[in-house]
Amino acid sequence: MSSVVKDTHHEEHPSGIMRWITTTNHKDIGTLYLWFAMIMFFIGGLMALVIRSELFQPGLQFVDPQFFNSMTTMHALVMIFGVVMPAFTGLANWMIPIMIGGPDMALPRMNNWSFWIMPFAFSMLLSTLWMDGGAPAGGWTLYPPLSLQTGDAFPFLIFAIHFMGLSSIMGAINIVATILNMRAPGMTLMKMPLFVWTWLITAFLLIAVMPVLAGGVTMLLTDKFFGTSFFNAAGGGDPVMFQHIFWFFGHPEVYILILPSFGVVSAIIPTFARKPLFGYSSMVYATASIAFLSFIVWAHHMFTVGMPLAGEVFFMFATMLIAVPTGVKVFNWVTTMWKGAMTFETPMLFAIGFIIMFTIGGFSGLMLAITPADFQYHDTYFVVAHFHYVLVPGSIFAIMAACYFWLPKWTGNMYSETLGKAHFWLSTFFVNLTFFPMHFVGLAGMPRRIPDYSLQFADYNMIASIGAFGFGFAQLIFLYLIIKTIKGGVKATDKVWEGAEGLEWTLSSPPPYHSFNTPPVIK
Repeated sequence: MSSVVKDTHHEEHPSGIMRWITTTNHKDIGTLYLWFAMIMFFIGGLMALVIRSELFQPGLQFVDPQFFNSMTTMHALVMIFGVVMPAFTGLANWMIPIMIGGPDMALPRMNNWSFWIMPFAFSMLLSTLWMDGGAPAGGWTLYPPLSLQTGDAFPFLIFAIHFMGLSSIMGAINIVATILNMRAPGMTLMKMPLFVWTWLITAFLLIAVMPVLAGGVTMLLTDKFFGTSFFNAAGGGDPVMFQHIFWFFGHPEVYILILPSFGVVSAIIPTFARKPLFGYSSMVYATASIAFLSFIVWAHHMFTVGMPLAGEVFFMFATMLIAVPTGVKVFNWVTTMWKGAMTFETPMLFAIGFIIMFTIGGFSGLMLAITPADFQYHDTYFVVAHFHYVLVPGSIFAIMAACYFWLPKWTGNMYSETLGKAHFWLSTFFVNLTFFPMHFVGLAGMPRRIPDYSLQFADYNMIASIGAFGFGFAQLIFLYLIIKTIKGGVKATDKVWEGAEGLEWTLSSPPPYHSFNTPPVIK
């Protein structure tokens, strides 16, 4: 208590750059996370454009195969650990204390530290591009023995991953501590907004699986430098064991990347439908079910390694089971919109786009769950199409929806609705132009992570590359719009969304009553 008194009476708050370096304010740290994610988004996007430039035509055009593989590896690491996870952590920092009525995050100094580890981790990761032997080129999955052939960059890669993991674990512990200890009186767990619920469950996933990744990459490190043989068959190890360790982390990780999206969409849909969220408690239980099931499906990434038939059957059915709670969520969102007084401002457009395109990714995921079919799809562009439909119009669209939805609250200014809608429609058109053709070339047998391809895949690859550049340039609208809104503009009112006193639904979920039979009243 004494430190609080001292702060208010004597100390001046630092300003300028020191304010951002030393801040323990959850809003400042949320802002830092979001800007960091934006910068990494453009860096990771440039890497994707290198990949798509090379694949614009058959043959080797711009980069050598080693650098091409480095780009696929780095693009994935940057987008997963540098964009989606920090962006969602930023949203959590900004919104969770506000949503639960808490004064700040539970551990504000650790919060500062968990952010500032990130720029160092990614500086280290990106520095590998200038090292002898080139950046890591073994894929983001780091499978041995291929990943062990990385040159001088290897220890830097492992160290950077440890730093990213440390940051994630500290952020997750902070979120759990905040949600469990700092709710306002009367806010029981089953009265929390769904965004808070999805983050509570995501944080437990992070705490559970990041140490598994740390263990796996440390074993890789000792195999390379300390003479161990965890994954070296010549020394009695097993390279497939690494795949089990990696995917035991990797599959819950993909739910870490998508669960907060569900929370964002569950806040936006009721607001613009002017209706309470349908089936609040079923949404909570569905989220928890998805998180639980994510731990027992990891080997569906490994159907081709020669598992026993019983193992293949188990992982096939367990994977299909995840479709059930996910389907519950999709139907609940659709039912929330049903007969609502809907308007289609930018956040709602992104949320509806999320539901439609995320569902496409879910359907292709079901196809990949079928073991005999997966033997055909494995390591083709069909897999690339599948996970990009989940992560780009899934996670990334949800992050954009959240930014549009809460920007007026964060800045006090309204963004340009015209520019926001232009950003949405261009992004939606180009994201489908990029990734939908990949289903076709994948089903026809085009392998991924290879810079050259057979002539029959040329047309679809050209279309995908045009789409990728279109999508990339469309994001400049987003950047311009955010900077413009921060600098000024039309002042936001306390009822931000025109006619939407439905905003109360984002604050009191579950709502005070469930009247699904009578039309909503707009005051």
